[in-house]
Amino acid sequence: MSAARSTVMTRRQRVIGFALCIVTILLAVLDTNIVSSATVPIVRDLDPVHGVDNIPWLIAAYQLAATAALPLYGKLCDVLGAKKVFIGAVATFLAGSALCGMAGSMDWLIAARALQGIGGGGLMSVTMVVLRELKGPGEKDGGRGGGVGGIVAGAGMALGPWLGGALADHADWRWIFYVNLPFGLVVLAAAVRVLKLPVRTARRTIDFLGAGLAAAFSTTLLLVTEWGGKDHAWSSPLIVGLLVATVAALVLFVRRQATAAEPVLPLGLFRIRELRYGFAIQGLVGAAMMGSVVYVMIYLQVVRGIAASSAGLYLIPMAIGMAAVGLLSERLATAGWSQKTFVVSGTVSASAALALLATLSTDTSLWTVRLALLLMGIGFGQLVGQLVRLVQDTAPADQLGVATTGVRFFQTLGSALGAAFFGTVLSRVYAAHGPGGTTSTIGRLTGHARRQALDAFVTSTNVVFWTATGVMFLATVLATRLPTRREPEPLNPEPVRVRAEADPEAGASASTPSLHR
Repeated sequence: MSAARSTVMTRRQRVIGFALCIVTILLAVLDTNIVSSATVPIVRDLDPVHGVDNIPWLIAAYQLAATAALPLYGKLCDVLGAKKVFIGAVATFLAGSALCGMAGSMDWLIAARALQGIGGGGLMSVTMVVLRELKGPGEKDGGRGGGVGGIVAGAGMALGPWLGGALADHADWRWIFYVNLPFGLVVLAAAVRVLKLPVRTARRTIDFLGAGLAAAFSTTLLLVTEWGGKDHAWSSPLIVGLLVATVAALVLFVRRQATAAEPVLPLGLFRIRELRYGFAIQGLVGAAMMGSVVYVMIYLQVVRGIAASSAGLYLIPMAIGMAAVGLLSERLATAGWSQKTFVVSGTVSASAALALLATLSTDTSLWTVRLALLLMGIGFGQLVGQLVRLVQDTAPADQLGVATTGVRFFQTLGSALGAAFFGTVLSRVYAAHGPGGTTSTIGRLTGHARRQALDAFVTSTNVVFWTATGVMFLATVLATRLPTRREPEPLNPEPVRVRAEADPEAGASASTPSLHR
């Protein structure tokens, strides 16, 4: 079939669309950590007696729902088009935010937080697909995707805990959720009017069974990492049962992807070297990021006695590093930096930062911590967006959505596994060197026992950081195996027919003939 002229977004419309994506990503990043700093006033208001027991569910509900929805979002983008899915994700996120703000009990808030997470799972991943499709005809991406990822992730990481605490202290904890509504409604209205992205007209099925198996696998895995070794022993019937369910769901999911007509994560993607290595590197980066940020905060609070709110300010150098790299990435890309160069440089920088953190002691200068986090931001700032761009540049055009959400899916699973593994390492090393008891009893110790406990805790965090360094070194090795950039080779030779959306200003008709993509 011949191609007809497409309705092309004007430069002004693309700039507006780009701004909408920035706001959307910021909302997604903020809502992953904004609640953690407001748990005390939430519990005091909704359930002062038993609410503390539900805090883990309050925090985990968002992540569980967001991760479970990721594979389906990617397939929906490829089947329905990114605009419809983007609008649906934003609307779901806003509905969940409104219900969270109106919550009258902890159970209500947890359920609403899960609904918000379903929408939040699409805010970051689907927005990256929209960013990709906002490019004009023949326009190269340059470093824009990496720039947005670095700047927004850095800003959100620094602002999230501070904003949550400020709203809870000076306004009301409900505004943590209500603040999403005005920004989200503007994004929703503008997206309906401005975004004019390709719409798929070819009828394709959606593998809901595969999406359900992926959700079951990711949910049980996250529950294992959340509960194992902390709330329940690794050998307890509950954890063993969840592990069995996780393995069973994974086996069934892989089998389904090998036989389904329209899989949510096509196994053929793993035959492409860039995608195979990109997914693996993103998973390792997710694990290392979890090990670095979480345990730096724990070190500052437990060993150095810094309050939680003040400890969060130490993430500012990391945010600055990520934002600086984001601003420079487009110029560096123009100067000849390839995606492989960014990924190798980013993993090396992050490895050096983790190695520096592994040298911390009970009296190390806090400027050393700031320097390490700045270097960490420079490393992760190169990785956050560049791995997504690498995957998007290489994936077949008709599988852009599943490839993009695949990157986010592996990062989330890596973070969960990293949290569980590093937590186990910390506990085991502390038990071997400490005065007895667990790390939670350090605050009640005095005298020699406290000094011994702090020394043991520092030794434990050093082992954690050396382990994270090893993880990032493995990511560096994989990064060096990335091939030089080449044009994507479609897995399916059949063209995907798309219809350009009608542009009221140009007088285009909704019946514009199909285009070959």
